[in-house]
Amino acid sequence: MIRKMNCTGRDGNFAKTNGLVLTFCGIAVFLFLCTYNNVYGQDSIHVNLDKAIQIALSETPTMRIADRDVQIKQLYRKEQIAALFPDVSLASNYNRTLLKQTMSMDMGGQTMNIKVGRDNTYSVGANLSLPIIAFPLWSNLKLSAMDIELAQEAARSSKLELVNQVKQAYYMYLLAKQSYDVLQKSYAQLEASNQLVTNSFNQGLVSEFEKLRSDVALQNQRPAVTSAEKSVRLAIMRLKVLLGMNMDEPVIFDGNLSDYEQGVLSAKMPSEQEIQLAQNSALRQLDLGIRELEQSKKIIRGSSLPMLALAGAFQYSGMGDDGGKFTNYPYSYVALSLQVPIVSWVATSYKLKQSDLNIQNMQDQRLDVERNLRVGVQSYLNDMQQAMESIAADRETMLQAQKAYEIAQKQYEVGMNTWLDLNNAELTLTSTRLTYCQSIFNYLTAKANLDATLGVEN
Repeated sequence: MIRKMNCTGRDGNFAKTNGLVLTFCGIAVFLFLCTYNNVYGQDSIHVNLDKAIQIALSETPTMRIADRDVQIKQLYRKEQIAALFPDVSLASNYNRTLLKQTMSMDMGGQTMNIKVGRDNTYSVGANLSLPIIAFPLWSNLKLSAMDIELAQEAARSSKLELVNQVKQAYYMYLLAKQSYDVLQKSYAQLEASNQLVTNSFNQGLVSEFEKLRSDVALQNQRPAVTSAEKSVRLAIMRLKVLLGMNMDEPVIFDGNLSDYEQGVLSAKMPSEQEIQLAQNSALRQLDLGIRELEQSKKIIRGSSLPMLALAGAFQYSGMGDDGGKFTNYPYSYVALSLQVPIVSWVATSYKLKQSDLNIQNMQDQRLDVERNLRVGVQSYLNDMQQAMESIAADRETMLQAQKAYEIAQKQYEVGMNTWLDLNNAELTLTSTRLTYCQSIFNYLTAKANLDATLGVEN
């Protein structure tokens, strides 16, 4: 007899319990997978050179400090402008007389002593002051405006320097990565050659000495590959530091040095008319410094000129003894104050001479900086020209070396040359690949330095 299954009772409770357990287990597995994905499965961020520069300009503390310096100068200028407005202050005073002053008077041959004053005195009032003619104050306003301009130029200089550092670090990373790729390919070719030599040795076609040389060459290549891999990691760390990123943040820096080849080959060298140092930040800061010294000279002159100020006050004072009523006295006045220096011109003349010498020193300093900058610009142009000429030749040499290696490999397989010939062909190919990458790197770094020197903002 077939027993009918009952879905209620004990069997039903067991089914419900199993269902709850499976549900909780599913939720736990789901939460674990979500947590694992958040912690270990983060998607890497792809960053190219332009994005790297944007991140650096927005996240680097250097730029935030430069912006705050500009804000500080702007607030200081507003503080000086406030000095041109009327200055109103409230003042109050209370005195309690402990011992009154005694006055002696001769009255018909007799001395009379009189105590002067009240036990309590107070005063409450408002004071007003306003500069009308104040040459140093006006000159200081112009000087503070120059300080703002100088702070803005310093911030621009920090931006140019940061952009140049990011470019240099990015190009260094690309060079390290491509060099690592070249050495890996070279190691793979050496492994293939070593396997070929091993097979030939096992067949008795080559000597043991030739096999040992192949094994040693393969072992010697491993440290170079390891060193290149470390260089890539260090380049990535330096880039992350410049961009204000955490070291463990998953980032993939895109690009290859070969991507810049066509741009380099099609680039035109700037003419002498295009090479202008007018936007160089160092020279602009020195020019602003000279202007500030000249303005300071005007302030020195202005300190020896007459100054006119308006002053006014309204006071309400009272006096009285203990137990008595206070007697109140209002008091007010308006006055013009004129101050004319007389003897200060002697010291002022020496200050003016010191200012002239400081201006001459800064002018000579600017001349020296400009000469050094022109030498640097010419050096960058020479490096760019040499790199442009080398890239095309290096690429052709690299293609020839690749073809020569393939021929040497085929010849070795059929026994027409030795392993030494094959190894020399492989070393030549690796060398030409590295030289090709180095030429592109030299052009890019020289171009970045030239842009920073000329004050070109990308």
